[in-house]
Amino acid sequence: MAERDDWDGHWNRYAAAASRNPAQRMRQARIAELLGAEPSARILDLGSGQGDLLARLGRSIPADALAGFELSASGVAESRRKIPGARFVVADLFHPPLELAEFEGWATRAVCSEVLEHVDDPVAFLRAARPYLAADARLIVTVPGGPMSAFDRHIGHRRHFTRESIAAVLRAAGFLPERVERAGFPFFNLYRAMVIARGESLAEDVETGRGGFTAGLAGAAMAGFQFLFRFNCDDSPGGWQIVAVARKE
Repeated sequence: MAERDDWDGHWNRYAAAASRNPAQRMRQARIAELLGAEPSARILDLGSGQGDLLARLGRSIPADALAGFELSASGVAESRRKIPGARFVVADLFHPPLELAEFEGWATRAVCSEVLEHVDDPVAFLRAARPYLAADARLIVTVPGGPMSAFDRHIGHRRHFTRESIAAVLRAAGFLPERVERAGFPFFNLYRAMVIARGESLAEDVETGRGGFTAGLAGAAMAGFQFLFRFNCDDSPGGWQIVAVARKE
């Protein structure tokens, strides 16, 4: 099994597949919608991965208003290639490098997408991020809800969340939740059910190079989910994708 926190290894294995993942595209579309079009916004991506979210936002937002903090050096290198004008820093928020000093109070909007499930203490992580957000800044968080699969555990998920548990994390970290959605019903749930059903076989396929994240799911099926996700509910009692918007207090 891969090391849970080997983020360079993670992006080396999953980068191409993650870019094509319809679930990731679904989250990015919702985040872009929630961010809106504020000309003066400065957006910080906490755990920016390989830069796909900021590359999408960069279609309508100046690159110099975009920044990302990421543990993976390979992810930062790929992000810089995709968005040359944005700023990306290899950074552990619990041991911040000197480069982060210039970002104190910088972000008027921040995103933390599919990160908190990977950290041992999500409250401490968000508290460590607070200095880089301006007063009254908005934070958008996405985390997985619903059952955890063997593949989720393989890639380092410590926990999945509920509407109530993510709101409690945000409050404890000094953020006021303004809305918490349970998105993705019904088609994202169906997609997740397929991942859960694949379980350990999916993790094995990844490690042996037999197909990446979407191993066992035909390309046509993935394209079909991309289409069907347009009809997901943004908020419903059964949604397995948790999306929260909070304000820095």
